[in-house]
Amino acid sequence: MIKLHHLEFSRSSRIIWLCEEGGIEYEMIRYARDPATRRSPPELGEIHRLAKAPTVEVDGHVMVESAAIIEYLVERHSDGALGVPVDHPERAKYLEWLHFAEGTMGMSFIITGIAPMVGGLPDLLGGFLNAEVAKLLDHLEIELEGKDFLVADKFTGADINLHYMLEGRAALGQLDSRPNCKRYFETLAARPGYQKTVELGGPVLLPRPR
Repeated sequence: MIKLHHLEFSRSSRIIWLCEEGGIEYEMIRYARDPATRRSPPELGEIHRLAKAPTVEVDGHVMVESAAIIEYLVERHSDGALGVPVDHPERAKYLEWLHFAEGTMGMSFIITGIAPMVGGLPDLLGGFLNAEVAKLLDHLEIELEGKDFLVADKFTGADINLHYMLEGRAALGQLDSRPNCKRYFETLAARPGYQKTVELGGPVLLPRPR
């Protein structure tokens, strides 16, 4: 049995979604954030020293890193329907988008997403990162023209990984001027697998301070 260590309001919602969509059997252990620091509790650090989510115990390994976990579970613990076969012409594109969310998108999206909760960013840094966010969203807007999903004309783990990054952008209203991104985000959020994820794991985003 795969053990998923799920921290509320975190990236580990991706793995709940993957398992629900992919028919992957798993046991979920849920953790609450410290109400003062909003960091993970010490108990999660007992599973992996980084105390990050997702953390997954699978096949004798303790894994972190969303994209790596998605790739591994799709290939080893499902029928592969949420991946793209190695001989498929869009295999390289699938891997690129799977890792794009935490690679190219990750830093600027996460920092600007939490900035309002910590009083904002210095002008120079904020200007640089916000320009990067706009560039990346515009890139995605072009990529999604006439498409329902990122690659291979089907829903894959790459869509699950990327959708998490769009949660904060939707909450900030940054998808409203990008119809392809908005349509894509809303289509994925309407999937039963995503709805089940929220039911089991709670909301994806931290509540914003009033």
